[in-house]
Amino acid sequence: IIFMKKTIFTDRAPKTVRFYSQAMDLKKVVFCSGQIPLTPDGNLVEGGIFEQTKQVMENLQEILQETDLELENIVKTTVYLTDLNDFEIFNEVYGKYFEEKIPARSLVQVAGLPKDAKIEIEAIAMR
Repeated sequence: IIFMKKTIFTDRAPKTVRFYSQAMDLKKVVFCSGQIPLTPDGNLVEGGIFEQTKQVMENLQEILQETDLELENIVKTTVYLTDLNDFEIFNEVYGKYFEEKIPARSLVQVAGLPKDAKIEIEAIAMR
């Protein structure tokens, strides 16, 4: 059995810094790296957890589209919040992207994220 993997890159999502890719496509499974709320040009989106969650979800959507998948293909997310007091607003925005096929999810509070982001989400999607 030959192990095939493809590095995914789209300029419609933030570029990565060294030593990781936006996603890895293993034919049946796509692993998306953690996304923070950066615009495609690399700037932290202005606003609070509402705007930041929306940007993260848009980034994941763009990366998955590069693999011909959609958010509904996500089977698992891991969410990192810097403040659990943001949970309700985060959950409201997040839920709008998963109205029918809601993935499994883990959510933890962390001490900090790159660029002082309030949120990071990584995802696993399947074909």
